[in-house]
Amino acid sequence: MQEIIRTAREKIHQADAILITAGAGMGVDSGLPDFRGDEGFWEAYPVAKRLGLRFVELANPEWFERDPALAWAFYGHRLQLYRQTVPHRGFGKLLALAHSKQAYFIFTSNVDGQFQKAGFAEEALYECHGSIHYLQCTVCTQPIYSAEGIEVPVDMASFEALDIPLCPSCGAVARPNILMFGDWGWDSSRAEAQALRMEAFVQRVRSQDLKLVIIEIGAGEHIPTVRHLSEEMARVLDGFVIRINPRDYHIDERFGIGLAMGGEEGIAAITV
Repeated sequence: MQEIIRTAREKIHQADAILITAGAGMGVDSGLPDFRGDEGFWEAYPVAKRLGLRFVELANPEWFERDPALAWAFYGHRLQLYRQTVPHRGFGKLLALAHSKQAYFIFTSNVDGQFQKAGFAEEALYECHGSIHYLQCTVCTQPIYSAEGIEVPVDMASFEALDIPLCPSCGAVARPNILMFGDWGWDSSRAEAQALRMEAFVQRVRSQDLKLVIIEIGAGEHIPTVRHLSEEMARVLDGFVIRINPRDYHIDERFGIGLAMGGEEGIAAITV
């Protein structure tokens, strides 16, 4: 373990640019649930267990048509939870590290907005699954808009939203601008703009021959989007991955090293 940590520190010290890739495990140390498996989801939302709904079933856009009060009970509670959550100290350590390099960028599957809250620049962030802090209409072509100022009170006993956000243009039910399961209606325009900015970062690393380190935190194997991105960036940019994960820390040695730690602990270990 100490040898792995020493290697990670050396690679970070030598790097010109940092790419931070993060999955749901990044927020666990801030007190956020990661919905790992049905039991993890039901522990966070026991009402969903009573209703017999798994995460993949509830996180589906069909509920905004079938039962918007139920859909917004889930997403309204999460919106409030994410607004109240304070990013753990690892975010601050990563921010200081990012600012010490020539360039940095963040790729995350998280929709919680914790990186922005911790002070990372909006322009240096690609949220591949969208953000709960932005809304879109379920019917019309109203552009994506901020959820700031929108409150969704939830009766947790009945698991119903007491006030349902409506589109400011047509008055239809609004939904979070999040890519859900079986989702053909997600407005990806905001994420596509972020993807273009990430491509500009990649081109800068390549054109300026910057030495790149990829710090991956809390990205599991169940939905491996983040893990695949980390390894692909290591391959095409000759980068080095530091994978921080208490369980799924294994990585092909061609791409980097794995550190069997939680997010906050692992970040502290490699940034001292």
